Amino acid sequence: MGHPAEHSAAEKTKGHGLFALALGSVGVVYGDIGTSPLYAFREALKPVAHDGVTQMEIISLISLMIWTLTIIVTFKYVLFLLRADNDGEGGTLSLLALMTKGACGHRAVLMLLGLIGAALFLGDAMITPALSVLSAVEGLKYVSPHFESAVLPISIAILVALFAIQSKGTGMVAKFFGPITAVWFLVMGGIGLVHIFDDL
Repeated sequence: MGHPAEHSAAEKTKGHGLFALALGSVGVVYGDIGTSPLYAFREALKPVAHDGVTQMEIISLISLMIWTLTIIVTFKYVLFLLRADNDGEGGTLSLLALMTKGACGHRAVLMLLGLIGAALFLGDAMITPALSVLSAVEGLKYVSPHFESAVLPISIAILVALFAIQSKGTGMVAKFFGPITAVWFLVMGGIGLVHIFDDL
């Protein structure tokens, strides 16, 4: 039986490790989820923005986004994808391998579908960082028009730094972007709470 002091130290270390993992997941996982609605929101309002955006249009769009995210996470991931695995492995190619095990005469079709899925995943992985960073940095031009010319260079610098760090492993990205993304969410949430009752 271990010494109480050693047990306490182990618990503290475990707690710090869990906190670090949670903070890292904010940067790696939830950073994408948190920034994607920025450009989606902007693009969705573009068709009606020429004559002004009404409160009802904004509320309707927010409702649509919330329900979309809820339904996708609940039904697609929790009820389906978390149950579909190939000996604990997930992903498009892993699931393709699982399907081809029981396929008789449709291996070519399944292979084609798997390649299409992988291509879509790679395309999304390439375009999402650029859109997310650009959408986040574009907020500077609303602070001051003088920042508009700096949006693209700043975005490029962030992306170059991101991929330079990523070559060191996902852990480095998590350590770097975790705190930044956490502050981002706290600021956005705080601003939202302050103004949530403005139009009621």
